[in-house]
Amino acid sequence: QITMWDLASGKLLRSITDAHPPGTAILHVKFTDDPTLAICNDSGGSVFELSFKRVMGVRTCESRCLFSGSKGEVCCIEPLHAKVELRDHPITQYSLLAMASLTKILVIGLKPSLKVWMTFPYGRMDPSSVPLLAWHFVAVQNSVNPMLAFCRGDVVHFLLVKRDDTGAIHVTKQRQLHLHYDLINFTWINSRTAVLLDSVEKLHVIDRQTQEELETIEISEVQLVYNSSHFKSLATGGNVSEALALVGEKACYQSISSCGGQIFYLGTKSVHVMTLRSWRERVDHLLKQERLTDALALAWSFYEGKAKAVVGLSGDTSKRKAVIADRMVEILLHYADRTLKKCPDQGKIQVMEQHFQDVVPVIVDYSLLLQRTDLLFNQIYDKISENSVAKGIFLECLEPYILSDKLLGITAQVMKDLLLHFQDKNRLENLEACIVHMDITSLDIQQVVLLCWENRLYDAMIYVYNSGMNDFISPMEKLFKVIAPLLNAGKSLSDEQVVMGNKLLVYISCCLAGRAYPLGDIPEDLVPLVKNQVFEFLIRLHSSEGSVDEEVYPHVRTLLHFDTREFLNVLALTFEDFKNDKQAVEYQQRIVDILLKVMVENSDFTPSQVGCLFTFLARQLAKPNNTLFVNRTLFDQASIPVLEFLCSPDDDSRHSERQQVLLELLQAGGIVQFEESRLIQMAEKAEFYQICEFMYERELRYDKIIGCYLRDPVRKEEVFNYIHNILSMPGYSAEEKQSVWQKALEHIEELLSLSPCKAADLVAIHFSEQIESIIANLQDQFLLFQFLRSLLDPREGINQDLIHLPPCITEQFIELLCQYSPDQVLETLKVLEYCRLEETIQITQKHQLHEASSYLLEKKGDIHGAFLVMLERLQSKLLVLTQDDESSAQLPLLEDIEDTLMKMIALCRRNSHSLDQQQREALWFPLLEAMMSPQKFFGSSQGRYSKSLKSLTMQVLNNMAAFIALPSILQRILQDPVYGKGKLGEIQGLVLGMLDTFNYEQTLLETTTNLLNHDLHWSLCNLRASVTRGLTPKQDYCCICLQQYKRRQETADEIIVFSCGHLYHSLCLLSKECGTVTKGLMRWMCYKCNSSNKGGKLSENLSELKKGSGASLAQ
Repeated sequence: QITMWDLASGKLLRSITDAHPPGTAILHVKFTDDPTLAICNDSGGSVFELSFKRVMGVRTCESRCLFSGSKGEVCCIEPLHAKVELRDHPITQYSLLAMASLTKILVIGLKPSLKVWMTFPYGRMDPSSVPLLAWHFVAVQNSVNPMLAFCRGDVVHFLLVKRDDTGAIHVTKQRQLHLHYDLINFTWINSRTAVLLDSVEKLHVIDRQTQEELETIEISEVQLVYNSSHFKSLATGGNVSEALALVGEKACYQSISSCGGQIFYLGTKSVHVMTLRSWRERVDHLLKQERLTDALALAWSFYEGKAKAVVGLSGDTSKRKAVIADRMVEILLHYADRTLKKCPDQGKIQVMEQHFQDVVPVIVDYSLLLQRTDLLFNQIYDKISENSVAKGIFLECLEPYILSDKLLGITAQVMKDLLLHFQDKNRLENLEACIVHMDITSLDIQQVVLLCWENRLYDAMIYVYNSGMNDFISPMEKLFKVIAPLLNAGKSLSDEQVVMGNKLLVYISCCLAGRAYPLGDIPEDLVPLVKNQVFEFLIRLHSSEGSVDEEVYPHVRTLLHFDTREFLNVLALTFEDFKNDKQAVEYQQRIVDILLKVMVENSDFTPSQVGCLFTFLARQLAKPNNTLFVNRTLFDQASIPVLEFLCSPDDDSRHSERQQVLLELLQAGGIVQFEESRLIQMAEKAEFYQICEFMYERELRYDKIIGCYLRDPVRKEEVFNYIHNILSMPGYSAEEKQSVWQKALEHIEELLSLSPCKAADLVAIHFSEQIESIIANLQDQFLLFQFLRSLLDPREGINQDLIHLPPCITEQFIELLCQYSPDQVLETLKVLEYCRLEETIQITQKHQLHEASSYLLEKKGDIHGAFLVMLERLQSKLLVLTQDDESSAQLPLLEDIEDTLMKMIALCRRNSHSLDQQQREALWFPLLEAMMSPQKFFGSSQGRYSKSLKSLTMQVLNNMAAFIALPSILQRILQDPVYGKGKLGEIQGLVLGMLDTFNYEQTLLETTTNLLNHDLHWSLCNLRASVTRGLTPKQDYCCICLQQYKRRQETADEIIVFSCGHLYHSLCLLSKECGTVTKGLMRWMCYKCNSSNKGGKLSENLSELKKGSGASLAQ
């Protein structure tokens, strides 16, 4: 029976005995959100609705069956309950109920009338697994709706239930949760987190959205109570199905309940409560275990909103972050105190460093993540400064943040300590890298500059001057003072001074381009001022502290002495940027005048340096919008010694560089007043072939350029492309092309020596008429061979249609191929398109190339002659084998014999199909005799060679059996002196081998015959079945005349029915020419189907007319 109690007074309200069938146990009784409505489920699998009423003080209960166990036993029910704040949700008016049977789940609505909204069958599952249901309201896509989780086995399904505007309920599947264990309970603890209990009594806390397992707890000590006795209905005699009793083995529905974020577990001796800790409790729990790093990491995950199963945080994001940040600050201060207190007082310094290395970076990282630099550089830094080791590690932790520009607002004290720390540790590179990323205006700038200069931190020094004092000239002056005296005195610079000079050039380039050094940009309002200051500095007549005898323009002079090319490159880049700036154009002209005055009127500079200047000036003058003016007379006069220096053949140093300088000067138009013939003569002496090419091209003397390429060791291979381009591309006159063609022909032997393949390609395209004369004039036979191979071998890639040579040339090539590369003769003959067989055979026989001769004889049609050539070679090798007793030489010889034999077998097999029996025997039997005759020479001491030869003989027999009758083979074997004498055992192996082959082929023939017979039988059965199958017409009238066939009285007219269902009179079909007579039988075609196919592939439905019946069926 079912009883109802008043929990407030402990009074019994109702005893219900007739709500379910007698003899069944109650498995579940659950209230809905309506207190007058409850649901119960009995052990028969039925579900009943209990409606409570009170009339005239009398309490009554009405029972209604919602689901009968005869349709499937329900063992789990779950009504949808809404919290107080969700009671007005539109879906609550339906009073939804989820039911789980042993085969499916159902979602029904009890109000306003009973209706099934969804059924969902299970997939494959373990029959002993427990069906589970659990409702919860969740927020999805900015709306809150109920979600049903159901499971049976190891897969949890989530169904989102929504109500649309029409009042209909829609159920949509969500992402499934796949587990590696079977569940016996599923409980929501909040909308994001579920607690799962598996069959071995382990709790799993799961985040629904990410499906991440957050924690696992063993609860076997709870001694959970199972509901097996109810499911087996032991109190009523156990009258339940076996399936329900099997599920009941793991059922614990009534032992687990959840309420208000808590889950209660009923044990045999006690009740256990499980709840999620609040975020603060979780952090405190880690702090109690002294896992401070983990506590900070957890708190930060709360701060970022990435933590799972969060309890105790409410309000908007900013308020939540503020609460968490306050707690993290407390932890950080506590962490700093604890770190100093637990510092090891004794032991090695490395132990202390390791202790702080594990802790201090964590404090710095989280302080900066929270953007609490005030906390970091005041309270925490003051605490950590008490220990010098901790202080050093703290300062080093700041470096990566400084270099990535993520750390702003460093106090002056910390910056000062940081610089001193790196200086004490002699980590000067780190010091410099930090300085150029720091705001140093709050420091003693003079002290920092002194520090940088003493430690040679030039980048940092420049940065301090620029950003600290907006002084862009002083750094240049300091660097000039170091390198200028040495350069002016002609002394070489040390590596350190070279670095200074390079930095100076880069710094000048950055200033003139508006970029800050070493990184960033100069403020826009300062860019014009900085450029003007730098230009004024460069063009100063004298330095600020120069001596009386100082030469004019010391700064330009110093930079030119240091690196002429790079300084001029800096100026060239600057000139590009100042096209529309009037002030800049004036500076350009001034600098150009100074450069000419300093370099041309002074003997301190080498012609190479002056050549760089001329190249620079020539490029500037060649620009279309050029505004520069250059003293042309001075320019041309000074260019003569420069050219003579650059073309000096006595100086082998920096050959390519000198050539490049001269080439750039010529291309820029820097040389006008100079005799070109003399320049060409000087360039040839200096082996400046690119210069010669440039000059010849300007004079249109293209034939001369061929010689330049051939003499230039670097560019020899490019001569072929050059000749081809000149001869094939438009834009050149016929005379120019003819001169190049003639020059190439003169140098053809040199071109062949350079690359026979490329030369042959060139000849085939442009010199096809001169090939014979080229061949006749070539004296070097190997070079001729390479040329002919490249020309005639199709594998070399030359189009054979371009060349037409007499056969004697091809034979000459084969003759040379036999001499220089006999191994490739056969493969080459297979691909050669044109050759005379008789002459080629004579050549190969002359050089004793048996395989090639055999191939040619076979190609000619002389199969027997080809066979005899190969047979002679095989017999000679077998003779060597029988005469040679040295075992060391036998193995390679045996492999050679086997290779020759395989080729002969292939020859015989290829041609046996086209020969008669006598001709076949003339091939196969001599081959068999050749293999059997040497075996009589081998005694027992040489058994291993005899075995090898018998194996090869067996291969001959196996192959010839397909073409020669078996009795003929056996007769020939028995006539052989090796096998014809003595006992039968000597030929037993050969005979058995032949019989094995015969048996295999006989089995193969029988199998294929059976398969064919089976296929034929299957085809005939299908045809018979299709012919005898009755046809049902789609209509009872003819598709042409549209008259019903029953009403036609002409007995001579027959009815034709096709397999497509269309019906016709035979006379109607004949009128439409849809019937043809084939071999005395009428063949019909469906008129409608054929007319719809419109010339496509017609599907003809053919039949035989059945005479004597009132109608004929066509299939």
